[in-house]
Amino acid sequence: MKKIKKMILRQSLQNRIVHWGVAVSTFALIISGMFQMPVSKRYMINELPLMAWSGDYHISLIMHYVGAFSLIFFVSFHLFFHIARAEFDIFPKKGDGVKSLKIIKAMLFGGVEPKSEKYLPEQRLAYFFIGLVLLLLISTGLIKTAKNLAGWNLSEGLYFWSAQLHNLGMILIILGIIGHLAAFIFKANRPLLRAMFSGKVDANYIKERHSLWEEGVKMADKES
Repeated sequence: MKKIKKMILRQSLQNRIVHWGVAVSTFALIISGMFQMPVSKRYMINELPLMAWSGDYHISLIMHYVGAFSLIFFVSFHLFFHIARAEFDIFPKKGDGVKSLKIIKAMLFGGVEPKSEKYLPEQRLAYFFIGLVLLLLISTGLIKTAKNLAGWNLSEGLYFWSAQLHNLGMILIILGIIGHLAAFIFKANRPLLRAMFSGKVDANYIKERHSLWEEGVKMADKES
C-alpha cells in the first residue's frame, strides 16, 4: 500500500490569491503591451483563429489598463498587509547570495544544501528583483498615463525616460518570470510548485529542507 504523505500548509489562500492575481495581471500587461507595439499585425497574429481582437489598438489598450489596475491593487494590498503585520520573512537577508550559490551547486553537482527557513535564499532574491521591477513598471506606467490626462503638463524628457524605463522593465520582468519558472527544472524545487496551487507541502520535505522554519517544523512534527 502506498504511504500517504502528511501535508502542512505553507501558503495561505490569501497569499495564493495575491500571487496568482499578480501573475495574471502581469501576463495581461505583457501581452497587451506587445500588441500595442504593434506586434500582432506585424507578425499576423491577428489573422489566427480567435485572435482578430489582438490587432485592435483600443482593445489592447483597455486590456492594458485593466491589467494595470489589477496589478496595482494586488501589489498595494500585499505591501500594506505584510508591512502592517511586520511579516518580512520573504525579504532578502544577509548572505542570501552566497547561500543561493551553494544551493544551486548542491542541486547541480550533489552535496548538502545549507539549511533554509520558510523561503529559500534564491526565493527571497527573486521576490526582491521581481518586486522592484513591478514597482518600476507601475511608477513609469502612471507617469505615461498622466501625460494623457487633461491638466497634466509633463516635460518631454520625463516622458521619454519613463517610456524607456517602462520598456526596460518589461524586458526585465520577462527575464524574471523565465528565471522564476526555470527554478522548477530542479527536482528539489518541484514540491514548492505544487504549493503554489494547493498551498501545502510534504511535512518531511519541510523538516529536511526548511529546518530553520520553526513554525513549519512544529506543524510537521505534529503530522509525523
